Amino acid sequence: MRILVTNDDGIHAEGLKAAEAIARQLSEDVWVIAPQEEQSGASRSLSLTMPIRLEEIGPRKFAVRGTPADCVIMALCHIMPQRPDIIISGVNRGQNLADDVTYSGTIAAAMEGAVLGIPSFAFSQCYGIEDLQGVPFEVAEKHGAKVIRLVLGADCPDCRLYNVNFPDCRPEQVRGITVTEQGKRDINQLIVERRVDLRRRAYYWLGFRREAGNPPEGTDLHAIASRMVSVTPLHMNLTRRETLAVLRTGLDGSRQP
Repeated sequence: MRILVTNDDGIHAEGLKAAEAIARQLSEDVWVIAPQEEQSGASRSLSLTMPIRLEEIGPRKFAVRGTPADCVIMALCHIMPQRPDIIISGVNRGQNLADDVTYSGTIAAAMEGAVLGIPSFAFSQCYGIEDLQGVPFEVAEKHGAKVIRLVLGADCPDCRLYNVNFPDCRPEQVRGITVTEQGKRDINQLIVERRVDLRRRAYYWLGFRREAGNPPEGTDLHAIASRMVSVTPLHMNLTRRETLAVLRTGLDGSRQP
């Protein structure tokens, strides 16, 4: 099995080391191709107005001056001699749950792989929920390979994209693995913080509050709150099918004869 490992936190991120460790539990044929610098929140953006630089860090390990999606494209179209069998993106430093899906560069890299027909896993390690020191990447390292084996063993030919979040606890405290749907936060966590520099000019940081909501069972948010590994199958078609019939009926009268 040939595995491509990438991320959005950058080539030197601790989570990338964790993802590589997970990949090596499954195969010896592991390629690491990740952004030169952190690209958190980059979503599925591409570098279309500037050149992409490539640096070989070591055997089968490359840094790309570009986005997570750029990394996957460079890997498949230029760097790797053969296509990978699976892609692992992550392990992200922090959760990618609910509304985070459309912001995440971690998930975007997996999306790029899924579009190209490769089973792709976006791995994220939650932290800051419980009173632990640091980010417990050991949870992802312990359970990540098992998740991949179980998903591949389930043989879901119509799905190539999986969003996996690991709970904020010790590895032995994980209560299991559960399949979830994408949740919706009932609290707006996005904040804008105003600061002033030494020249008395204002500048701003975007960030997130860490507040617990009340997520319903079956969602990724509820799974993480329950110390479960959350596995959410995703797809790229964003059409809201529940609205199609209603909207078509409403627009029928506006058609020109």
